[in-house]
Amino acid sequence: MDLLIIATKTCHHRPDMERWLQEMGLEYHTVYVEDEPRQAEHFGIQHSPNLIIDDELIFRGMPSAGEFEERLHQEQAKRRLEPRRT
Repeated sequence: MDLLIIATKTCHHRPDMERWLQEMGLEYHTVYVEDEPRQAEHFGIQHSPNLIIDDELIFRGMPSAGEFEERLHQEQAKRRLEPRRT
């Protein structure tokens, strides 16, 4: 499962999203809109932060902690059952 946070450098919510992923023991990569604007364009991003899983926009903006954890568990279960795309 490839996890990508796309955020602005000034986003105050990004550290919380990163902490939640770390607490769940998940590896992720952070991309800043200022450094890679094409990523934001590709996903039509206008808010920060955003979570992308396997090239699918999962969260646009900051979810609640409960929404975040529930959705991540759903995505983990879903992706364990689906064959990995190549």
